[in-house]
Amino acid sequence: MKPLILALVAALILAGCSPDPEPTEEYHDQAESNLIVQTTQTKVIGVHTEVWQQAATIEEAHAAAESALNLVVGADGPHYGDADGDGSIGGETVAGLLPGLDGEPGVAQIEPINECVERDVLGGSWDDPAARWAEADAALAAWSPSDNTMPTLASHPQRIYGWASLTLATDDLDEAHEYAGHALIHVNVTLDAFENCS
Repeated sequence: MKPLILALVAALILAGCSPDPEPTEEYHDQAESNLIVQTTQTKVIGVHTEVWQQAATIEEAHAAAESALNLVVGADGPHYGDADGDGSIGGETVAGLLPGLDGEPGVAQIEPINECVERDVLGGSWDDPAARWAEADAALAAWSPSDNTMPTLASHPQRIYGWASLTLATDDLDEAHEYAGHALIHVNVTLDAFENCS
């Protein structure tokens, strides 16, 4: 087994040293499939966010915000699960758009990653995912109507997580609608990063 591993490592090193090989058709097909997965998950988050924005009751807003949050964080992310306490998990998924607390890969990390995804979706390095999620929770804890801390988060999906969390903590439907409007802005930035990076 060890010689096989060494041979694979050597092949990867040689490939890395090769002068800009032309991407194969298979590479392009895989990249296109990956983009479909990324944009589909983002669009589903967007659908839930629109339902949340138009919800007729706070219960509907909570359910939709829960679904959006779960699709951002994934099963290994912070506060995943039945956040509204209705007995079911909305937006049930294994992989979230962002990495899990222990570095479980997020859908946004599927290669190839363009510079807009790096900047706007991932918002920089996820070498320490627990610290990145702690940063999001700290921004959430410090948030107030007069001190919007969400722009301190470089990752737009983390801002969706923040607005969803605020919605799940309120019983005011007007507030929930307002938070959904903010979240929808970040859904659109995220989708644009996947589809229209130039």
